[in-house]
Amino acid sequence: MPTLFVVMPAFNEPATLGECVRRVLSVQLAAPWIIHIVLVDDGSEAQTARAAEALAKEFPTVLTLLRHSINRGKGAALQTGFAHAIEASQCELDAIIIQDADLEYDPHDFVNLLAVFESSGTTNAVFGNRWHRGIVQSGFRGWIHMRANRLLTSASNLATGLKVHDMECCYKLIRIPTLRMILPSLTEQRFGIEPQIAAALAQIGATVCEIPVSYEPRSFQSGKKIGPIDGIRAIWVIIQSKLRM
Repeated sequence: MPTLFVVMPAFNEPATLGECVRRVLSVQLAAPWIIHIVLVDDGSEAQTARAAEALAKEFPTVLTLLRHSINRGKGAALQTGFAHAIEASQCELDAIIIQDADLEYDPHDFVNLLAVFESSGTTNAVFGNRWHRGIVQSGFRGWIHMRANRLLTSASNLATGLKVHDMECCYKLIRIPTLRMILPSLTEQRFGIEPQIAAALAQIGATVCEIPVSYEPRSFQSGKKIGPIDGIRAIWVIIQSKLRM
């Protein structure tokens, strides 16, 4: 039976990690799909590290815990999780999806994302789109975050030829054979991994679809980690990807 590997990078998320894992495991996928979480503790402080260990003991058959001894960034954590999923996969129908360790996204959207695979044997990846209902974080910084995401998506589309509306969306569902092809191209250690994934998919001619997903944005005061430097880095990654096309 095919497995959906949920790759979950976590860095200092003690308040949300446990609930996020339980929400993922509560999802009922269409048969014969099953879920396996690949939790990557990216050098978190003690409270999150203990929570991750407790979850690994509570759910030993459906959760694998991997660790970085120091914080290396979301991109590095994803690459660690991707490599493990590829090694653990036993079926060419398997897929991975990225799940942040906060509560901004609803993992019940996995069902609709996977349905795109089920309805098309040629789709290699499915991206989520958070902005379909005009959802914006409260305040000026939230509005800036949304506008910056749209700008980066437009720049990425120009570089890659893709036609997505939310390149930075966490939810990226990718078939394992496709992931195997693009993993050697993934080198970004932080949030630059998002445009790099899009570029790597475009470079191999992957078919990328997009569907709306739920989104409950949290504030920067509540722990959101991406910042202006990450936006600048994303632009650099997009420029590099265009030069390689």
